[in-house]
Amino acid sequence: MEIEVSSEVEPAMLARASAAYPREACGLLLGRAGTIETATLAANVHSNPDTHFEIDPQALVDAHRAARAGGPEVIGYWHSHPHGPPAPSATDRAHGTGDGRVWAIVGEGRVGWWRDSPGGFVALSYRNGGG
Repeated sequence: MEIEVSSEVEPAMLARASAAYPREACGLLLGRAGTIETATLAANVHSNPDTHFEIDPQALVDAHRAARAGGPEVIGYWHSHPHGPPAPSATDRAHGTGDGRVWAIVGEGRVGWWRDSPGGFVALSYRNGGG
């Protein structure tokens, strides 16, 4: 499986993850027609942000409202692993819903791309969509 990602998305996530260290950073992946155009930053409201993430529910509500008004759609989510690889952790796998959304995970200075499929996370390849 392949997705298209704007050239600004990965550098933005890497910078935000670095700024949040040693806590997990998180946010939304927004775009149109399967192309990820933007990675927004959201507050990590989890009670233990050093090892877990929870995207601020208001950020998600606001993004869905904006999409209904003609803005970019919510294609997926991103978060960082300050001390781990850019792959789904046991916690990520336990919280996956199989909704088909894209997850980007930042770790070890790289970004891993995954689809939250009904059978579990599936690795995605991507191509740079410019920007």
